[in-house]
Amino acid sequence: MSRNKRITLIFGGFVTAVAAAFYPIFFHPLAHSDDYKQVQKVNRAGINQADVQPVGVKIWSDPYKSASK
Repeated sequence: MSRNKRITLIFGGFVTAVAAAFYPIFFHPLAHSDDYKQVQKVNRAGINQADVQPVGVKIWSDPYKSASK
């Protein structure tokens, strides 16, 4: 095997490994955001946000949600 082909295969394998590692971390949640939103609704169903919020910290609100809703 020539030196250039071996370097190309090693570099290509590294790029493939990085892409395979990023898929479940970044791309899958990005593509399936509705599934994650549904899971969060179920997990946060009985939690009162004011009870778990540290003292003196403003309760988080969605800045993109319109005020009329």
